[in-house]
Amino acid sequence: MLNIDNHTNFTINRQLIENIVKKHTSRDIDLIICYNSTIKEYNKSYRDKDRATDVLSFPIENDNIMIADIMPLGSIVISIDFVRKKAIELNHSEDNEFTLLFIHGLLHLLGYDHETDSGEMRRKEEELINELHLPKSLIVRTEES
Repeated sequence: MLNIDNHTNFTINRQLIENIVKKHTSRDIDLIICYNSTIKEYNKSYRDKDRATDVLSFPIENDNIMIADIMPLGSIVISIDFVRKKAIELNHSEDNEFTLLFIHGLLHLLGYDHETDSGEMRRKEEELINELHLPKSLIVRTEES
């Protein structure tokens, strides 16, 4: 189940996001949509980085196999300010940008890590964005910068 805590006026395509979740996990995910000021607080508190960012993922790790399937997968926090800025900058819709960031966050919850893997996350992200006909992935854009 997808639990959405939207602190903004942005309307998400809930059906699309829920379909993405259902395809990859049966575990609950908390999605928080906020502004830069809030995500900056999360980034400072949990990553010691005093700046806003586009997306954060907080996986819930549990080594107890007996209860792992009933535990939530974790939380994804997305800054709507970044969504809007990047959508304008890259000339695509806010829905597309939001979905790209959600996919990126979800893959982190599922254990992928583009900073330490050998391209597995990039390939999985590419697979999903191609399937959904989305613009370039977050990882690809970062690599091209």
